[in-house]
Amino acid sequence: MEQRLALVTGVSGYIGGRLVPELLAAGFRVRAMARNPRRLRDRPWYGDVEIAEADAGDADQLRTAMEGVDLAYYLIHSLGTGHRFEARDRHNALTFGTAAREAGVRRIVYLGGLYPEGEELSPHLDSRREVGEILLASGVPVAVLRAAVILGSGSASFEMLRHLTDRLPVMVTPRWLSTRIQPIAVRDVLHYLVGSADLPAGVNRGFDIGGPDILTYRGMMQHYAKVARLNQRRIVTLPLLTPSLSSHWVGLVTPVPSSIARPLVDSLIHEVICKEHDIAKYVPDPEPGLIGFDRAVELALKRVQEFDVTTNWASASTPGAPSDPLPSDPDWSGGSLYVDERESVVRASPEQLWKVIEGIGGRNGWYSWRLGWWARGLLDRLFGGPGLRRGRRNPRDLSVGDPLDWWRVEEIEDLKLLRLQAEMRLPGLAWLELIVDQDAAGNTVFRQRALFHPHGLPGHLYWWAIKPFHGVIFGGMQRNIAHTVDTA
Repeated sequence: MEQRLALVTGVSGYIGGRLVPELLAAGFRVRAMARNPRRLRDRPWYGDVEIAEADAGDADQLRTAMEGVDLAYYLIHSLGTGHRFEARDRHNALTFGTAAREAGVRRIVYLGGLYPEGEELSPHLDSRREVGEILLASGVPVAVLRAAVILGSGSASFEMLRHLTDRLPVMVTPRWLSTRIQPIAVRDVLHYLVGSADLPAGVNRGFDIGGPDILTYRGMMQHYAKVARLNQRRIVTLPLLTPSLSSHWVGLVTPVPSSIARPLVDSLIHEVICKEHDIAKYVPDPEPGLIGFDRAVELALKRVQEFDVTTNWASASTPGAPSDPLPSDPDWSGGSLYVDERESVVRASPEQLWKVIEGIGGRNGWYSWRLGWWARGLLDRLFGGPGLRRGRRNPRDLSVGDPLDWWRVEEIEDLKLLRLQAEMRLPGLAWLELIVDQDAAGNTVFRQRALFHPHGLPGHLYWWAIKPFHGVIFGGMQRNIAHTVDTA
């Protein structure tokens, strides 16, 4: 029998990036859809899949992406993209459902959020509910899998839980810590996603999926502390701490920015417990059973400690974030382009210099004015940006598409070039290039370029306002990296 073709959206994100290898292992042909396929280049499964460049809101691009597709996974949401995310989610779902019907897709599988009936939902959960209903009405058989907190290394929910518990042995917390939640391990989510491909054609409905344990958020923190071998956390509930204040508090304490923490926190005010387990009639639970909370945390921490986090919440390409390619010509016809360029000869081999360059960021820092970087990162977080807390996926290795503090790896050429694009809040687009070169005498040369394409007058003012600090920031980086290499 010819292998079925599965289209997976959201492949640069947390679940999509993990679903692709599971589908390949199950015998599917996979077409990975992304707005920026270049960011998938270093994924281990890249050479085993078809690549479709498409935006979920573009009907023409979707028609091309869905040609010959039997099964489509809808793993897209606009979490953290601004106040109009509900309209964006609605438009994307309508466009996707219509394109799937016209292309003759036999089934759509959507991973949505678990929510209580009869309550006024948070905007995030209400949008998840609406997207599910839109897809169910598309004319294509749909399975909507509704999950609460997903436990796995790198998930936004797990990272929020982990950093809150690790960093705050004593906490004054909001009342949502007493809300009951039924979390589920990411392995079990992937099991149900793959299994839903074989649902009978007449099944067009939602299914609640959850793990075997029901806990309050407070209980989850205490269980996490026990598994992580931390002292029991002292938690005092403060009812006056509103969701808005809570999200800023979470944004300061954890790597999850307030723009993402806010919808997550808003959703935690609802009790999210499975009302049924009908999915088991069609997709049997995995052997030897669903993973409990403690075991899920243990598995996630093991991945974190072994630097084996395959996908991360920050891996996703966010709509509205800078994504334009770097202009290759300094006299870029697209508009103004400011450049700060520096170079120095180092007394080391290209391999030694590259080792330092590839290890930049995260705990190693940026080799220049630490207080300045810290202050700029804090300011970025206060305005909803990622700041410096995203860190690195792996302390020794970088791949295209990786988040790196407030940057994202746009291009990497081993032993030659590391190009980063800024995802901080800026009135323009910014890049940083770290280059290993050699001069005519065979000496190793370290070149560094900072580029900025301003948006309007605010962008130009921003560049000239920070230009006096370039000597400290970029000059310091140039000197300190060269010194680190020379003295290694």
